[in-house]
Amino acid sequence: MNFLAHAQLARHGSDLFLLGNLVADGVKGPVSATAHPELARGIRFHRRMDALIDQHDTTLALKRQAPGPQRRVCGIALDIVWDHFLARLHHDEDLNQRVYHVLRRHADMVPERQTRLFDHLCRENWLKAYAGFEFTCRAIAGVGTRLSGPNRLAELRPWLEQEYSLLEESFHEIWPWMQRAACEHAAASTDQ
Repeated sequence: MNFLAHAQLARHGSDLFLLGNLVADGVKGPVSATAHPELARGIRFHRRMDALIDQHDTTLALKRQAPGPQRRVCGIALDIVWDHFLARLHHDEDLNQRVYHVLRRHADMVPERQTRLFDHLCRENWLKAYAGFEFTCRAIAGVGTRLSGPNRLAELRPWLEQEYSLLEESFHEIWPWMQRAACEHAAASTDQ
């Protein structure tokens, strides 16, 4: 999942919990013992949600259907495609503005490797822009420029266009499941 999906699943937590979900991909290795507890909880929650969706039967089936050379990176594209469907079908401007506010207010807690990325995300209103498939495809290709070798993510575009209906159908299957999993995980972690 990408920024919007993680924000949706973390929306009921504190601002620092939300921030942890947003910055988790920029935090490598174990969460620092010096991190704010809510931020650390958000990072761990993000990682758990990623693990769940990556192992979901629907995700695994889509990866198997992707063209051979792009299978290895297909999961990255799917993460961003889920944000596309969320933005298009479940637009929530209040949540978008909360995300931008949290990122600006706690900019000092954003990993340095993500500061430019989040500056663009806020300034260019990416969370709303994901509703456009063209923007989503450009975002996917942009991530591909940061990987070594040929841009396999950009090469996925024809497959994403061809399988758009299947991807939307898959989103309708996987998203309610992820919401339930997030609620269950959040409840279990507060009981401990």
